[in-house]
Amino acid sequence: MGDDFEERNVRIIVTNGVITNIEEISRTPDIWIFPGFFNAHTHLGDTIAMDIDANGPIGQLVAPPDGLKHRLLRAATPAMCVEAMNASIRTMADTGTYGFADFREGGVEGARYLQEANAECSLDSAVFGRDGGEKISDGLGVSSTRHYGEGLTKIIEESRADGRIIAFHAGEKDAMDVDSALAFDPDMLIHCTHATSKQIRTIADAGIPVVICPRSNWKLGVTSSGKNPPVHEMIDAGIELWLGTDNVMFVQPDMSAEMSFCHYVYGIDAQTIMKMAVGGAHILDMNYGIHEQNTARFNRYNTARLNAKFSKNILNTIINRLNPLGLEGSLLN
Repeated sequence: MGDDFEERNVRIIVTNGVITNIEEISRTPDIWIFPGFFNAHTHLGDTIAMDIDANGPIGQLVAPPDGLKHRLLRAATPAMCVEAMNASIRTMADTGTYGFADFREGGVEGARYLQEANAECSLDSAVFGRDGGEKISDGLGVSSTRHYGEGLTKIIEESRADGRIIAFHAGEKDAMDVDSALAFDPDMLIHCTHATSKQIRTIADAGIPVVICPRSNWKLGVTSSGKNPPVHEMIDAGIELWLGTDNVMFVQPDMSAEMSFCHYVYGIDAQTIMKMAVGGAHILDMNYGIHEQNTARFNRYNTARLNAKFSKNILNTIINRLNPLGLEGSLLN
């Protein structure tokens, strides 16, 4: 419940999609209620190349303009792009996710494809366009500063003047592009897998949230250690961390799998992980916490269907053992 996720026996009353009352009850219900997830970094267009056999350095796979994913995206038809992204959005909805932030390739057309793909599910979404797509999106999604010339300054100035959110990939394969990203005073950073202690302090002092995507980092070979990304150092510095699943090409957009990975590999406590899994909603100035007068964006988990009813720590079980078979009343039901 609330922002601290304490266990309470309650009945929640929802009227016209808004939580109007939270009543204490004496019995322990079979249904667990917890906030919906917000996937704070996706590349949903990559669905067209899901689990393709591909090896090589990260630049050859995902870096613009001619990485493998970009070549495949250019070859895909508009209908295929929309259908693929819709399938991944449905997957997110069916696994407890109520919102996402996507870095969308393909310019204006690419941003429109994503809007069309989300029309059925209508998940809360923040679209970060590029190559002109930012002009009809919520923000500008910048890949590493390595991929841009002098024109980046103008693009950022124009996006900021239009009131758009500025987000950067930085520190994914090394720390060399973090300082150059920070020079643009971004609103958020993605990855920071190899951020140095000095850079972490700068990020914390500037109040910039960081989205980490650990499974993607491991899959793409930019880390093989629980020390990268330096999550504990970032948490201790006071950085607000959010969770994202990154490229659907390699990683399923399933926040429960991302949470479990963080718990086992990085040893982050369950309460902090849950905060990371819902905090990305702040991108849209939203709060997914379960409070009276909040919009009802919560999951219902039927423990009677599974072994969850034997749990001695509900939050640990949600983080480590969440099974979509137990979810009730998803966005698509």
